This record gives sequence, structure tokens and C-alpha cells, in this order.
Amino acid sequence: MSIVVTENAPSAVGPYSQARTHGGLLFVSGQLPIDPATGAIVSQDPLDQLAQCISNVEAIAIAAGTSLSATLKTTVLVTDISRFGELNRVYAERFSAPFPARAAYEVAALPMSAQVEVEAIIALD
Repeated sequence: MSIVVTENAPSAVGPYSQARTHGGLLFVSGQLPIDPATGAIVSQDPLDQLAQCISNVEAIAIAAGTSLSATLKTTVLVTDISRFGELNRVYAERFSAPFPARAAYEVAALPMSAQVEVEAIIALD
């Protein structure tokens, strides 16, 4: 097991790692829509937030020596599930077929008042 850390994704905002590897898999902690350069949420638009979350996942994947295309499963947390159709369009722009398995949940709130959070399990190359 090893820990993956990169400056190209936001630092953990609590007692957890950006990601851990084990048995050929990369387990990426939930990524908020934080711009790693500024430490701030990128936008109040959930579509922009989802794009940033996925960019953060991708940066961690690259740091681990793999890529976004090796994603096996994601979990997407949103504060307004009624926007999910729009969010799917952004998701489909970043992931390609065969798409990762996915779970999606509406939640009452997310840290830092984010509207979207994404975690992932990615195969290591």
C-alpha cells in the first residue's frame, strides 16, 4: 500500500489521503471542486464544479502513474439531483465508453458548501 500525493489536486481538507494504492488499484478520496492553485471552489455552477472534481481525480491518477481512462468506478455526490441530466453531459465529456461503473447520490450538504464531490477507483497501469 502507498499514499499518492500531488500538488496538482487540492490538499486533503481533513485527516485523510488524496489517494491510496493497493492490489493494482488506486482509491481516490472524494474530490471537491477546489482549484488547487487557489484553494477555492471554482464556481457556483455545479457543471463547472463537476468538471473541476474530475480534473482533480485526473491529476491524482496521473500522479499515481495511471489515467482517467482506467477509471473503474466513480461515486458522485450532488446537492441537487434535479440537475443530474446536465451533469451527465459534463461527465460524458470527460469519461468515454466503456464508461466507469457509477453510483450517484443527492446529499443535504458537502464540505465548503460545494455542490458536487467525486470519488473514484482507478486501475493502475
